[in-house]
Parts: sequence; C-alpha cells; structure tokens
Amino acid sequence: MMSVDASSRIEAVYADVLRRNPGEPEFHQAVREVLHSLEPVLRKRPEYAEPKLVERLVEPERQVLFRVPWTDDAGEVHVNRGFRVEFSSALGPYKGGLRFVPQLGLGTVKFLAFEQIFKNALTGLGIGAGKGGADFDPKGRSDAEVMRFCQSFMTELHRHLGEHTDVPAGDIGVGSREIGFLFGQYKRLTNRYEAGVLTGKGIGWGGSHARTEATGYGTVHFVREMLATRGEELAGHRVVLSGSGNVSLFAIEKAQALGAQVIACSDSSGYVVDEAGLDLELLKEIKLERRGRLDTYAEARAGARFSTRGSVYDVPCDIALPCATQNELHEEHAVRLVKNGVKVVAEGANMPCTPDAVGVLREAGVRYGPGKAANAGGVATSALEMRQNAAREAWTFKETESRLAAVMRSIHTDCVTAAEEFGSPDDYVLGANAAGFQRVAEAMRSQGVV
Repeated sequence: MMSVDASSRIEAVYADVLRRNPGEPEFHQAVREVLHSLEPVLRKRPEYAEPKLVERLVEPERQVLFRVPWTDDAGEVHVNRGFRVEFSSALGPYKGGLRFVPQLGLGTVKFLAFEQIFKNALTGLGIGAGKGGADFDPKGRSDAEVMRFCQSFMTELHRHLGEHTDVPAGDIGVGSREIGFLFGQYKRLTNRYEAGVLTGKGIGWGGSHARTEATGYGTVHFVREMLATRGEELAGHRVVLSGSGNVSLFAIEKAQALGAQVIACSDSSGYVVDEAGLDLELLKEIKLERRGRLDTYAEARAGARFSTRGSVYDVPCDIALPCATQNELHEEHAVRLVKNGVKVVAEGANMPCTPDAVGVLREAGVRYGPGKAANAGGVATSALEMRQNAAREAWTFKETESRLAAVMRSIHTDCVTAAEEFGSPDDYVLGANAAGFQRVAEAMRSQGVV
C-alpha cells in the first residue's frame, strides 16, 4: 500500500522525471498530463503504486542512440543521429513509428514513445510501445540517397528489432519508399523474410490495405462516437483541420463521406478556406502528386481563399481536428474556437494541443478527444498488418476498415467507461489514460519487477 497519498506520490514521481530528464520539455509535458489524470485511479486502486509501478512506467526499458553515416550523390559523407526508445513491452513487442525530420531529438522521441504506451494499450491488440527515427530530412534527396541513408540506419537498428521484439512503422518523413529500403536491408542482414518486423509495407509484399488512411479515418470514427453519445451525427457539421498530409487528407475523405462539410485545412505556408467544401481530389493532386503549397489550391478553385495571417483555427466551425504536429494549438487558438462555437476538438496528431489550450476547451465544456485515443487508428491498423503477416493472409480494404472502425468504437467505449468509473463523465483525458494505464499496470504487476 502507498505510504503517502496519491497526489504527493505523483508529485514526487514527476519531480524525479524532471531531475533525470533535463532539457526534454515535451516528455515532461506528456508525463505530467498522464500522471495528474491518474490521481483518482491511484486513490481507488492503491495497489498500482507498489512496487514502484508508476516509477517504472515513466522510465523507458531501453534507449538506443547511434551514428548514421551515409554518402550523397556527390560523394560527400554526412553523419546523422538515429534513435529508438523502447518504452514498454508489458503488453507485447515494442510498437511505434520511425520519423525522419530535421532537429529530431531524444526528448521528442521519448515523449512520443511514452504516449504510445497508453495509445497502444487502448487498442487491445497486444502491442507494447516504442518510437524512433533520425534527424535526417528526406525532402530534396534522390531515391538513391534515401536508400543509402536507410541502409545505414537499418545496419545499426536491426540488432534491436524482430517481429516478437520491436516492430517499427512509418511516421513523418517515412513512407512506403523508406519502409521498403529499410525492410530490404533488414532482410539482407538477417537472411530472413520476416514480414512482421516492419509495418506500412507495400500491399504486394505484406502490407495492409487502409494503413495509409487509418489515422485520419480512425480520428473521424472516434469523433462520430463522441457525437453519438449526444444523439448527433457527423452530417451537417462544419469541420476544420490543421495540416494537409496523410492524416488530414484521409480525415477529410472520411468526414466528407459521412456528410460533414470540411471547409479549411493548412500547411506550413498558411491555410485555405473553401466555404463550398474542400475539393479533396484537387487537394490530393496538389499535396500528393505535385508536392505543392495550398496557395495553389486557392488559385485553382473559385471561391476559395488562402491566408498567411492568423490561423486555421480562426475559421468558425463545429469540429476542429489538429492533425499537424505537437503543440500547434495554443491557448489563443482555443479561445477563438470556443468563441466561435466549437463543439468537438479531437487530436489527429500527437499532443497538438498545449496544456493551456486543453484547459480552455475543457473549462468551456468542449468535448476534447486526446490523441492517444482519437488517433490510435494508425497503430491499430499496423497491429492488424502484423496479424495478417503472422497468418500469411491479406484482407480486403473493406474488411480492414471494418476492423479499424470496431477498434475505434471499442476505444471510445473504454474511455467513457473509465471516465465514469473514476468520477468524471465525459472526461476523455482521464478515460483514455485510466483505461490504458490499467491494462499496462495489470500486466506489469503479473510479470514482476522487471
């Protein structure tokens, strides 16, 4: 039993996290949000505090940093840094994406891997949590340069991977091209066609239908469940999104299919508003084929306007889906959304809302779906890909999406049930953290002090 009350115990754990992980504010933010929402859980279930279960939960099982040397097309040698944080294997092999982005650091990877613990637990699909990547920018690089980088990266990382050990996927900057190069090098080094060691593969060689669409589709499925608890449907609601990558594009696709009016999205250059409803095919052509900017959309579409002033969150809407990156939706954006009558904010990205923004939304009674629940569709479909690989099966798009929708309904139900159990109905933050934590905690207690 706890020798001190839950609040004091949590503050002590958090203080230790700050001391042992200096200079990692995103990791600090993620840990603080989870720990403080778990106070009612630890008060009701004090056995989870011993033996040092919470203290073990916030410490990664393994952190791997390594050098990645590679040669560009001109013969110049470059040196990047690779990362893999294997945070928790209590529920299964480490599972989480790899991202290739400039300025990537250990603190960012660690925060993403920590969030993955609860997200993956919520899926109920028997996967642990990890995250990784490199401070490499594939933009502007030739296929040959990307291949050489991926081969160098996998030459070091492969010794830590395995379909029963650690199963990475793609993430920002790591698409089917990069996954292909990574898998090829893994196969070359191990002399094994171990299809389940990476997810996000090509459909013709072990990949899963609906994987590209999964995070965006899953976010919209979660929003649909949030609205259903109030007897509402998605049809007729005005929706704005941040970002215009895969998550945003396929969230738009699914929202439109369910009757919503999606009127605005953004990229790093600004945002576009189309009151008639975004033309998805034009957006896909610009972003996926031309790799262009959103000002091109406004030039091609009568009635649309492009702006570099303010934010996409200035556009009045019923539903806002931040789908770009961490800490993009600030307090002032939340204030504007509330003023304009937003009903639901659900995170398609990982931790895109700052703590102050979340406070504003929750104080105003806005339904807020945290990323660990709302955007779990991507990792859920990765786990479904692992299941297909293990059985040497290939499911249709319809079958895979049906299973994805079922997982998102189950996640929503678990969040609602846990929030009610611990005294805060409609609190999806508490619900997601409590439901995910209890699954991991039960496994950790059963497996001993490891």
